[in-house]
Amino acid sequence: MDALELDFGLPLRSFRLELALALGRETFALVGPSGAGKTTVLRVVAGLVKPERGRVSLGDDVLFDSALGIDVAPEDRRVGFVFQDYALFPHMTVEQNVSYGARGRTAELLERFRIAHLARARPGELSGGERQRVGLARALAREPGVLLLDEPLSALDPHTRAALRLELSELLDELDLPVLLVTHDFHDAAVLADRVAALADGKVRQVGTPSDLIAAPADAFVASFTGANVLAGVARPGAGGLTEVELDGGGVVYSVDEAVGDVEVAVYPWDVSISRELPRDSALNHVRGPITSLVVLGNRARVQVRGLVGEVTAASAERLALREDDVVMASFKAAATRLVEQAQTTAGR
Repeated sequence: MDALELDFGLPLRSFRLELALALGRETFALVGPSGAGKTTVLRVVAGLVKPERGRVSLGDDVLFDSALGIDVAPEDRRVGFVFQDYALFPHMTVEQNVSYGARGRTAELLERFRIAHLARARPGELSGGERQRVGLARALAREPGVLLLDEPLSALDPHTRAALRLELSELLDELDLPVLLVTHDFHDAAVLADRVAALADGKVRQVGTPSDLIAAPADAFVASFTGANVLAGVARPGAGGLTEVELDGGGVVYSVDEAVGDVEVAVYPWDVSISRELPRDSALNHVRGPITSLVVLGNRARVQVRGLVGEVTAASAERLALREDDVVMASFKAAATRLVEQAQTTAGR
C-alpha cells in the first residue's frame, strides 16, 4: 500500500504555506477556517498548483521534487479528486460521468455506490447526496493511489448532511488507500477521519486523532476550533496545587493544569452545567449571569452565560424553566478546565 508524503512550501496571498505530512491507509483531515490554505494542499497533490520548494511522493512515485526538477502532469498522477461542487459534466449521464477516464469498472462502481438506477440521469436531475456518490465513483474509476476530497459535505443541507456524513464514513472505511480531505467543520472531521491536522495561516498547529485534539488542544486556536469556550486570563499558583486564573472579563476560575502568566482557558460546553442556584457538587468554577442565548437543538439545549456556552438536555432546560435574561449559574470542574497557549491567526487564502 502506497503512502502519501508531503513536504513543501509556497507563498500565498497573506502568508506562506509550509506543510510536512505523511499518511498511509487512513482518512486524514485537514481542518481550519476559510483561507487557511487547505484546498491549496489538495491542489498541490493533484498537480494543479506548483510549490516553490519541496517534495510530494506517493509510494515509489515522485510527483514533485523541486531539487530534482520533477513535476508530473496532473493527468499522469494516480490521484482521484472530488471537488467541492463535484464538478460533474452536466451534459453527460451518470454512467458517462463515471466512465470518463475509467478502466472498465463503471458497472461495478455504479452498484457499489448505489447509483446504478440513476445511470441514465444527468447531474441536474440528482439530489446533493446522489451527486456526491457520482463524484466519488468517478474519482475512484481511475483506480487512484490517493483520494482527495474538498469540503465533501459543505454543499448539502443540514438534514442531508447528517445522513450523508455517516454514509460517507462507511464508504471511506472500505477504501484501501490514503484519503486526504479538507473541511472547515470539525464535526465532519471527527466522524470521517482517523487523524486530523488543524491548519491556520499556512501552518499545522496540531496533529492527532479527533479525541486527542479535544482532550489536549495545543493552543487556543485548536481549542476554539474543536468547539471549546475560550476565555483569556492571567494564571498564578493557587491553593491545593491548583492554578488560579483571573479572567479578563472578571471572575476567577481554577484548573488542574499548571501555568503562570497570560493564558487562555478552554472548557467544552458538555462540561458546563447550568443551574438556578449554586450546585452542591465538586465543581469549583462558577460563573453567574443572565442567559444571553438559549437554543434548543433536538434533545439538547445550548445556553450562553457571560461568554460561556453550556450544553444540557432539553428536558433539563424545560425542568429549570430556562428563558433568556434569566440569571443562572454556569459551573464546571477544575479537571475539565484546560489552560492553553494564546494563538493569533490572520486572514488569507
